[in-house]
Amino acid sequence: MPRQVDHEERRRLIAEAVCRLAEESGLEGVTLRDVAGRAGVSMGAVQRCFRTKEEMLLFTLGQIGEGVGERVRARLVRSPAQSAASALGHAATEVALLREEHRAEARVWLAFVAQAAVSAPLAETLRTNYAALEAMFARLLGEAAGGRALPVPLDPRREARALLALADGLTAHVLIGHLTADGAQEVLHAHLARLWELEGGGAGGGPASGL
Repeated sequence: MPRQVDHEERRRLIAEAVCRLAEESGLEGVTLRDVAGRAGVSMGAVQRCFRTKEEMLLFTLGQIGEGVGERVRARLVRSPAQSAASALGHAATEVALLREEHRAEARVWLAFVAQAAVSAPLAETLRTNYAALEAMFARLLGEAAGGRALPVPLDPRREARALLALADGLTAHVLIGHLTADGAQEVLHAHLARLWELEGGGAGGGPASGL
């Protein structure tokens, strides 16, 4: 009896092949034929999973976004007793993809961001991913600011947008060599510390120590 193919598992296998090709040469190097070869499946198998290249890219981008989100959530769950400010620092660090083991993922992510500038469907998927991250940042910012005697009220949504833009920008600056990973971490550290420096204790007790 022939082995039944797990359709979703094959789609994920193909998405992994897309990522490997995108890491090596950007999305311009991704063709259905090359993806089939890298995934070790036939062209027909790829076409049965995805009707078009764009559909394949959309699925892959969704997989990448889910992976980042799951990693952020796992990081927060591992330290349930941490303050909201420290949790925010951990989350921002994960989103920025600064660690060496995430360098390949960062290259793939930026390849998709570049392609989204000329692809409305990819841009829509990215906006959905960013909206979810922004909402998480805003929640953590609101929790961290609660009870703090800040002279100027903190707007969680506005600060979440700024933090997300900073984290995303740092990814690019590290990849092109403008900043080292440590240098980017210092920039992120300083930004988060400044959110709380007007409080009586300065940056101490804020997210800086948790990065």
